[in-house]
Amino acid sequence: PAPAAAAGPGPPAEAEDYESLPSGASLRTHMAAGAVAGIMEHTVMYPVDSVKTRMQSLQPDPKAQYRSVYEALKKMVLTEGFWRPLRGINVTVLGAGPAHAMYFACYEKMKKTLSDALQHGGNSHLANGIAGSVATLLHDAVMNPAEAVVKQRMQMFNSPYKSVLACVRTVRRTEGLGAFYRSYTTQLTMNVPFQAIHFITYEFMQERINPRREYRPRSHIVSGAVAGAVAAAATTPLDVCKTLLNTQEDEALSSARVRGRLSGMANAFRTVYQLGGIAGYFKGVQARVIYQMPSTAIAWSVYEFFKWFLTEHKLEKRA
Repeated sequence: PAPAAAAGPGPPAEAEDYESLPSGASLRTHMAAGAVAGIMEHTVMYPVDSVKTRMQSLQPDPKAQYRSVYEALKKMVLTEGFWRPLRGINVTVLGAGPAHAMYFACYEKMKKTLSDALQHGGNSHLANGIAGSVATLLHDAVMNPAEAVVKQRMQMFNSPYKSVLACVRTVRRTEGLGAFYRSYTTQLTMNVPFQAIHFITYEFMQERINPRREYRPRSHIVSGAVAGAVAAAATTPLDVCKTLLNTQEDEALSSARVRGRLSGMANAFRTVYQLGGIAGYFKGVQARVIYQMPSTAIAWSVYEFFKWFLTEHKLEKRA
């Protein structure tokens, strides 16, 4: 049987214009929709992500100092080649599919289970926050080596790595296999609060502008964009520290008189403050918000579309 529409007030015209979102979509549907959403999110916004990584550099090369996202993209293309902003995208795509499949499937399952327990099937913001945090553990376990270690090193100015494979081999040879998960706990320190804020804000916005929980593309785009912007701005200091730990920026570490490899979020916080003061924690905040707003809007709109489309297709086949 087709899933019932969510109860709630709403004008009849809305009920005619939009299809109800499936509340009982299967695990496979969540995973397929999540994988497509993750790949779309990361590929469409990848050039801006490259700029964000560079703008968070604490001791940038004079040739890699940018005042805005547009200036950075223009300068990268003109001085380093048309494809430079996309360097490292292949490893991100490879990780984004399975990472987001587990991420959305885990979120949906936990959200439903916890909401049933905490609010008898209603929308519980506490359940949304917890579900988003737990989903992040799985997501980052897959994405951390690809996105946090390899991708960011490929994105830096004058990166010595000619390819993703060359980067993987060099890191493994010089720093050991542990290097691929050196920043995993740091990544979680940033991503758990980010995703908790992100999911709570998204569900809160949906309550306000789409209370019937129908498939309404505009509501998913707006809710996703607002959720991404709020979460991105709030967690920028953590992201700056994470970038420093991932890239192990030589000039910055030399200026701070750090010997060997920098490790641990507490050490990263001290180093960032030492080099840039309070303002250092918000380096690249503009690029981060500009990246996350459309990024989360794309992820949610694509995810909700495929969740609705795949469920409707299954129901039509059964009928």
